[in-house]
Amino acid sequence: MMCIYAQGSFLVSPLNTSKDMNWDDLRFFLALSREGTLSGAGKALAVKHTTVARRISALEEKLGSRLFDRLPSGYAMTQVAENLYPHALSMEELVQAADREVFGMDTQLKGTLKLTASYDVFTRLITPKLSQFTDQYPGIDIELLSSATLADLAGRQADIALRLTPKPPEYLVGREVLPLRHGVYASSKYLQTKRVTEKLILWRAEREMPEWVSDHFSGARVVARTTEIMTMVDAVKNHMGLARMPCYVADAESSLRRIDVALAPSGWGVWVLSHVDLRSTARVRVCRDFLIDIIRQQRVLIEGLESNYY
Repeated sequence: MMCIYAQGSFLVSPLNTSKDMNWDDLRFFLALSREGTLSGAGKALAVKHTTVARRISALEEKLGSRLFDRLPSGYAMTQVAENLYPHALSMEELVQAADREVFGMDTQLKGTLKLTASYDVFTRLITPKLSQFTDQYPGIDIELLSSATLADLAGRQADIALRLTPKPPEYLVGREVLPLRHGVYASSKYLQTKRVTEKLILWRAEREMPEWVSDHFSGARVVARTTEIMTMVDAVKNHMGLARMPCYVADAESSLRRIDVALAPSGWGVWVLSHVDLRSTARVRVCRDFLIDIIRQQRVLIEGLESNYY
């Protein structure tokens, strides 16, 4: 029988071994199982890949069983690892739940607070006003995590997420602060140039012409595709063509002009989100309220109510 220990308590697993295993062992096991490479697991855990290799070797020695087959393509779980994996997941869920509960009971306006958002949301909407919060709450240490993907709020990779989305995951609580509005933009220089056909900058995932192109710019040709909004903005600023972009990004650029065409609303909104277990935590609450307030203050920009039209 194996006992998996976590801070004084233990989870009993039916694996056929008498060895004790702690949560720290399982963190490395789960990371390598998910990532498939030492470098990927090291990045996920913020440690060197050699540390991962050493910890996995020590765990295999402790268990007396090989957990991974070393293949040219990476690390593949053995049957022993497959048997261990669901128990390790259960332990991870217990540790995360305990961490959120302890953090959620904190009523003090001090300590670390992790915010996650995309680079463009931070730079255009949040950081220009964030000094107001840090001046008012000097005991709160803000960590800004720029990411285009939704951070794992269950695992407390972040405490508050600002996301542009039509519908957030159900395990998160929060609110849609404002609807997200879009426009079709181009640089003034591009618009003043004589053109036989319009040039388009689209998202890489748009393999067919989107509705706004079919409705207003039939016959246009695609000159570039991007995966990230600031790259799209830069392409438009450098006179490459037209693009449909969020108003809060494009209207902040003095060299861009919005083209007066009607677009169907996207259904997306600006959301401020946190895990349900953290909603009453003092520093999460005050920061969430602050973020909602400053986003509302920028309604004109986010909804494109004062765009510079061509």
